[in-house]
Amino acid sequence: MGCYGIGVERTVAAVIEQNHDKDGIIWPSSIAPFHVHLLPVKYEGEVKEFSMKLYEQLNASGIEILLDDRDERPGVKFKDADLIGIPIRITIGEKNLKQGIVEIKERRNKETRLIDSKEITTLLRKMVSEDLQKYR
Repeated sequence: MGCYGIGVERTVAAVIEQNHDKDGIIWPSSIAPFHVHLLPVKYEGEVKEFSMKLYEQLNASGIEILLDDRDERPGVKFKDADLIGIPIRITIGEKNLKQGIVEIKERRNKETRLIDSKEITTLLRKMVSEDLQKYR
């Protein structure tokens, strides 16, 4: 079967070839399957409640978000998140949440920051908006 011209498959392959590292894909926000990867360390109790609330807030504000609610070890979730390559990862752990903070990691530069949990929605809207403007 032949393919003439530039198809979706070739375009995606070219993007991946230009945007990856040893851990996996690094999607540009403009074509990423999701803008944010929400990763609760243990999906139960307070962490589950906060994760669902944040998921709903982000969805309502137009941010495309993937919630990893699997019952897996944190290391497996982190490795999968890097492999998938969604531009922004939010990690919600019980210990940080009790202090009122969540972890945010940008996939492209691997920068990790701790952010006040009350400011996360506003910050994510700004980050996603700025990142999308880069590719317009």
